[in-house]
Amino acid sequence: MNYIQILGYLAAILTTAANFPQTYKIIKTKSTDDISVNTYLLLTGGCGLWVAYGILYKDLPIIIANSISTSICIIILILKSINKKQLNKLNEKIIQD
Repeated sequence: MNYIQILGYLAAILTTAANFPQTYKIIKTKSTDDISVNTYLLLTGGCGLWVAYGILYKDLPIIIANSISTSICIIILILKSINKKQLNKLNEKIIQD
């Protein structure tokens, strides 16, 4: 593995990991009030396009990182779309398991 590949994998890890704190905060605080739907719609679309780009160029770090990021963004949008009562039930179920 050369330094360019290492750089790609490191970038993939960091940009993918950047989505986890927001998802955790939503579940922990039971609130999506501070989440911008437009931001996450744009981010989801952008990450989805990066997946397509990675597939076309057969670039594994781009495919993996952006597939995970797209999935996390979709989860955040789903959490934003459900009401607070449903979010509380989801939080309780996650904590019990």
